[in-house]
Amino acid sequence: MAAPVIVHAPAPAGGRAVTTRSGDRLGVAYGPQDLLEFLRRAGLAEDDFALDDRSLIEWRGAGPDVWEAA
Repeated sequence: MAAPVIVHAPAPAGGRAVTTRSGDRLGVAYGPQDLLEFLRRAGLAEDDFALDDRSLIEWRGAGPDVWEAA
């Protein structure tokens, strides 16, 4: 099954778009804390997941340690 949250590749201006598999835009994350806040607002407690949990988050273009374009 595909991960329900997608973190897109870093944008040239910085940050990464975050969407749901259904196409809802959660916002632009500029770091892990932003992503955690989006997931919290979606009803997930921080203790319920890890940012490297591929069953929850699909990372496109770079992993969870990259937030700015190369």
